[in-house]
Amino acid sequence: MSIDQSARRGIPEVTVARLPEYLRALRGFAEQGTTSISSEDLAAATGVRSAKVRKDLSQLGSYGVRGVGYDVDHLAYQISLALGQTHDWPVAIVGMGNLGRALAAYRGFATKGFRIVALLDQNELLHGERIAGLVVRPVTDLPELVLEGLAIGVIATPADSAQDVSDRLVDAGVRSILNFAPTMLTVPDGVVVRKVDLSTELQILAFHEQRKVEPPTHLQEARA
Repeated sequence: MSIDQSARRGIPEVTVARLPEYLRALRGFAEQGTTSISSEDLAAATGVRSAKVRKDLSQLGSYGVRGVGYDVDHLAYQISLALGQTHDWPVAIVGMGNLGRALAAYRGFATKGFRIVALLDQNELLHGERIAGLVVRPVTDLPELVLEGLAIGVIATPADSAQDVSDRLVDAGVRSILNFAPTMLTVPDGVVVRKVDLSTELQILAFHEQRKVEPPTHLQEARA
């Protein structure tokens, strides 16, 4: 079951957004040999209030045992199931610039249930080049890839070509898109787009860094 399917089946989107963090923490506990945890343990590991943790997990039908807590392995399985990570999701990356190449070489996808099956680019000069063990293919191969089971498209192109790539993905039958291009995409109903804006995330970090070195505004005004 994909994240979008989880949301449609009654799990709130805000809860779905926190599930990967819970799963990351649970895997950390498992690596340490911990077999059971409390909601307070999971809250401390994820920065989420324990009451919210309990409410989120209850959406999955998982309730801790008083005095025992949650079984780490079973809870990790439940969350993996809700996030669709018990499946092997075929993914295609479109755009073989620096970012696309870095994503293609990232080995962490496989451990999360995602398998890179194709690398594509509109530049004919790149077709046939081998990157991370895969041969770069033309974007026109998308319909064939969908027939072979392609489920998710990743856009790693410049902003000015992202909408065209999105349209091609949608026309080919892809209904889940991860967009790294710094632009908003227009897609029809039934298509889910998740946007990863690296510059925005850096600006948010810069905001927090700024607050560390500057006194709050009300203190500045008091000193004036």
